[in-house]
Amino acid sequence: MSLLPGSLAEAARLIAARKLSPVELTRAALARADRLNPKLHAFIRITEDLALDQAREAEARQMAGTLRGPLDGIPVAHKDIYGTAGIPTTGHSRLLLDHVPRRNAATVEAWERGGAVMLGKCATYEFAMGGPSFDLPWPPARNPWDTSRFTGGSSTGTAAAVAAGIILGGTGSDSGGSIRLPAALCGVAGVKPTYGVCSRRGILPLSHSMDTAGPLAWTVEDCAILLQAMAGHDPEDPSSAERPPPDLLAGLEGGVRGLRVGVIRHFHETDLPATPAVRAGLAHLTEVLRSEGAEIREVALPPLADFHAAGWVILMAEALAVHETWMRTRFHDYGEILRERLALAALITGLDYVQAQRRRRELSEAVAAAMRDCDLLVTAGQPAEAPPIESIRTWSTVRTPNLTVPFNITGQPVASVCTGYGEGGLPVGAQIAGRPFEDAMVLRAGRAFERATAEARRRPAF
Repeated sequence: MSLLPGSLAEAARLIAARKLSPVELTRAALARADRLNPKLHAFIRITEDLALDQAREAEARQMAGTLRGPLDGIPVAHKDIYGTAGIPTTGHSRLLLDHVPRRNAATVEAWERGGAVMLGKCATYEFAMGGPSFDLPWPPARNPWDTSRFTGGSSTGTAAAVAAGIILGGTGSDSGGSIRLPAALCGVAGVKPTYGVCSRRGILPLSHSMDTAGPLAWTVEDCAILLQAMAGHDPEDPSSAERPPPDLLAGLEGGVRGLRVGVIRHFHETDLPATPAVRAGLAHLTEVLRSEGAEIREVALPPLADFHAAGWVILMAEALAVHETWMRTRFHDYGEILRERLALAALITGLDYVQAQRRRRELSEAVAAAMRDCDLLVTAGQPAEAPPIESIRTWSTVRTPNLTVPFNITGQPVASVCTGYGEGGLPVGAQIAGRPFEDAMVLRAGRAFERATAEARRRPAF
């Protein structure tokens, strides 16, 4: 076969019915990676031997009738900040060129227990913050819809590999939008779960109070399958929520009838005006949810700039705390973009950080108050279609407010869904957010939208 099945869920059903060989599926994925990665740079490293070994083990379980679940035999890949035992984990940086973890990250372990087949390690921003950079050991990932375009960051390679049909799902991380931004620009689905739902053990840190692990895939249904396998308390991660694992699949097809959906219109109309295609995509989302039985209403929150200011002070200060020693001893080993961003963070004072955290609490309370009368919130995912990658400069992604940061401030669960296509056929997306630990409701709404609009989805053409 030359192409992967249309979705992870479809592949899982075919494998369970013994209509699809995990080995043939993996070989097809590897062949596609071999053909497309030189154009996309989605992978830093392809682990062909490991993938084929894992695929053979999955096929043996398939034949024995002992499949471990819907991930068994599914080709996936991991953002290269996720620790992988015996396989380099570089953070896309020359500082960790020789870093080989002895142990898998908790979420890598979880997918491996489920039988997933690891195709390789995906490109990212340097340490999930510095990019897209052209002075690192590997080039930045390119957008499959147009390789001259930006993927969004920082889960760049994962989003590109999913959109290109190389993998059926992969890991990302989200501290200020790093799952949802590339999901929107690459036309895939991405989920930032509630802070604490997924373990961060073994993942290179960026911002201890906002880092969140999550999946990217072609559909929300696929993300739900992946997130179900990732979620759960980890006593080795101090940020892990001590709660029973959520059941994300049982009610996935339950629809949105009776749910109250608040549209944060001023975010994308006034605070950061979006392109016509982005606005049309969001209108399409709300109309579909209305037609499926949801009640649509308007919601006003504090200005987007307030979320952005608090979020970036916190994120940059915490990132510098992670990198302080290397910034003193290996300053010029960083790429220029990350080096300059971290140097700027050195000017943030303790007073600035405390005031940003105080404002964070106020903003979180304002969102919680708005959600007393709403079950979900929706807004745009990115203000425009993917720009040319060469146009992104050191301060391009921090100069203007960010539509995704509000939900890192609050820690809420939020999904990015593809809502249409704009200039040049480039995809646009929107966000669906829920109350903390109501991840299942967010996924249910995303699934209702994609089920009603499945015929409109298309893949990038090569």
